[in-house]
Amino acid sequence: MPVSRQDDLKAFAFTPRDFARVRSLIYRQAGIALSESKQEMVYSRLARRLRAKGLNSFEVYLDSLESGRDEDEWEAFTNALTTNLTSFFREEHHFPLLAEHARKTGAPFSVWCSASSTGEEPYSIAMTLCEVFNTLTPPVTIVATDIDTKVLETAADGVYAAERIEKLSRERAKRFFLRGKGERSGFVRVRPELRQLIDFRPLNLLGASWPVKGPFDVIFCRNVMIYFDKPTQSKILSRFVPLMKPDGLLFAGHSENFVYASDAFALRGKTVYELAHRKRMAGAGA
Repeated sequence: MPVSRQDDLKAFAFTPRDFARVRSLIYRQAGIALSESKQEMVYSRLARRLRAKGLNSFEVYLDSLESGRDEDEWEAFTNALTTNLTSFFREEHHFPLLAEHARKTGAPFSVWCSASSTGEEPYSIAMTLCEVFNTLTPPVTIVATDIDTKVLETAADGVYAAERIEKLSRERAKRFFLRGKGERSGFVRVRPELRQLIDFRPLNLLGASWPVKGPFDVIFCRNVMIYFDKPTQSKILSRFVPLMKPDGLLFAGHSENFVYASDAFALRGKTVYELAHRKRMAGAGA
């Protein structure tokens, strides 16, 4: 029987000190800066971990994490507190710009999707590039990463409820998805050609090393920087610079502004950035 929120409140004590420890741990582990308003969300998600581990208090759970004896639980802890809100062609104004850049740049074309979540974003990138090159096997390389290993499994599998593609055009739905039959009715799967274009890998943007190799024509880093404070944003952006081609583009989320976090990038369009030195060179040559 599902456990109600009221039952949750009775199940475990969750003190301000517990919440402060969670905020400190997730910031240290993943750079995520949780606001005070996230206390209910944190309780709800981590209470499930306490049940799964058979523990009876947040204090014991957090002590266990900090002891370092259970590396797998660190992964589960991070996964639990990672928000994954996405959809196909989310912030759709970016994709015509991606297509334009790919046509201008030509092949081979490389993209890093740095917060792939459950896969809708990298698959939208792949669909766009298939349309640009008019083939299901375009000359492109797409690397898709995320800190949450569970969502990466979903992404690599490429299976979604059919309602997830309802807003796509009939042409795109038919070209890029296979509809399930029988017991799989009500689900769709991304065509294998599309899945083969994308290399899904786990990656922590705060990690000492990144398992990606540039330079990339485009980096998507959308709706993830909002969870980081300005110093962390600046550090990540500085690490993007050597991974981008001189004329590369960086796509941000609708509520993110990188100009105030780094002087390495200049705004090119609506939440689209280019390397600042390129813009200065273009201005000097005008």
